[in-house]
Amino acid sequence: MGGHSRLRPSGIVLGDVRGLFDTPQADVKALYMSWSRQTDADGRRGYHHGNLREALVRAALELIAQKGPAGFTFADAARWAGVSPAAPYRHFRDRDALLADVARRGFELFEAALSHAWDNGRPEPYRAFENVGRAYLAFARNEPAHYSAMFEAGIPLDVDPGLREAANRAFEVLRRASEALAALVPPEKRPPALMMSLHVWALSHGIASLFARGDAGRRSLPMAPEELLEAGVLVYLRGLGLIAEPQPPAG
Repeated sequence: MGGHSRLRPSGIVLGDVRGLFDTPQADVKALYMSWSRQTDADGRRGYHHGNLREALVRAALELIAQKGPAGFTFADAARWAGVSPAAPYRHFRDRDALLADVARRGFELFEAALSHAWDNGRPEPYRAFENVGRAYLAFARNEPAHYSAMFEAGIPLDVDPGLREAANRAFEVLRRASEALAALVPPEKRPPALMMSLHVWALSHGIASLFARGDAGRRSLPMAPEELLEAGVLVYLRGLGLIAEPQPPAG
């Protein structure tokens, strides 16, 4: 990537996980209802006697993509789905409950993507850890509406027990990966896995939110976001003693 050589445990290069989202997305998005190919002049779409709950979730995703998570009302979602303003209350208490459902589904996709990338530490923990970092950036890029609902809508996790559980399961993938890396060094030198996972999460999330997102909020960068994350994680893991410093050439 960008001329960097892959290092075994002397460096982190984020592995290629193209096609990562095909299966997880298919599993979750199979729940979406069929949509009319006809679109009204104002951008609305109707649904074919399908599941109204799924229609509203799809409407919310489309509106988040267009206007951001704070840019639409509950009535806007109903209008986009082609139903009356009162219809959404059959399934959601209010707009926050709708956004919480969108965020929960996003975290389920996110967990599936990170788990696929980690692959129980295969082919070996360092490479698998690299893959998790790349998967984080790929999710922000490929699922901007879900990502925004998950992290930028301001919805408390406790508004829906399922939302907190889904978020915790996604973070647990990163914690397991950190535990596996920490286990490679002697116990007396082993850093706390929770601390590691929080630090790497913060680094990955910052780069994803600033430089890898798939919407208009992305900042420009003179390098690939994956390269920036690679460098940051490499410095961090070397500081913890998990990766050896490069040795000067002999002679």
